[in-house]
Amino acid sequence: MISALNQLVDLVEKHLAEELDVRELAGKLGTTEYHLRRMFSSLSGMPLSEYLRRRRMTVAAADVVRGADDLLSIAVRHGYSSTEAFGRAFRAVHGAGLSDVRRDGGPLRTQPQLRFHLTVEGSVPMDTHIIDRPAFRLVGHAARVPLIHQGINPHIQRHITSLPQDEHLRLKTLGDTEPRGLLQVCDDLDPDGTEGSELTYLHGVAASRETPAPDDLDAIEVPAGTWAVFRTAGPHPQALQTTWAATATEWFPSNPWRLRPGPSIVAVLDRADDFSTATCELWLPVEPA
Repeated sequence: MISALNQLVDLVEKHLAEELDVRELAGKLGTTEYHLRRMFSSLSGMPLSEYLRRRRMTVAAADVVRGADDLLSIAVRHGYSSTEAFGRAFRAVHGAGLSDVRRDGGPLRTQPQLRFHLTVEGSVPMDTHIIDRPAFRLVGHAARVPLIHQGINPHIQRHITSLPQDEHLRLKTLGDTEPRGLLQVCDDLDPDGTEGSELTYLHGVAASRETPAPDDLDAIEVPAGTWAVFRTAGPHPQALQTTWAATATEWFPSNPWRLRPGPSIVAVLDRADDFSTATCELWLPVEPA
């Protein structure tokens, strides 16, 4: 995977002014576009689209500062059809307009070319199980919320607390298969993992395909497949988020599995009354790499 990510970075450099065909590259590298984008964003801390934009504007800034060509020629060279569109993208990255930078030589925010290196400490073993599951459904209350990487997501928190207490008890009676208990489900996640992008969050339970879903509840149909299950324990949600990040930085580069499209599921097995600590299972849909 590390080699694939570095080849992706090289491809970005060769095609800065063009549309990037990530799916074709992923196929040549024996992986999927979904997994490649998820691993890139997890390891680099930014979506692939944002890295491409920053690199494009870093290279374009040199042309603007040199002043040898008019701004429209520079815009076209870097994949923009007008100076207006180019100028908006330029300001979004550098925080300054084209004319200001041409006159003053800055300010410029440079994005260095990335290079991925694998360092696996292995000092903290990851408690993992690989489980094959038949098709099932996730049943509960769903909402569209923005993605927040660190800390408690207030949008999800409001969604959960808006449910009456007896509804949580009702949901528990509907769950009849693994993962057990009340579940925190994230679906339709942007493969780039862009902060603020929308996802579907469902607070509910797992039910067998034969269990009918009540009309007043939302349902996500989950096809049969393989899951990597990671157990976490400690301060919540920090321990869970640390393990989630470690799946990208340590587990996937070291194991012959890759992410496949599907919901990510958190099952809370035990927790403190104030939810300051918790023991959880993180279920991620995977397939052989």
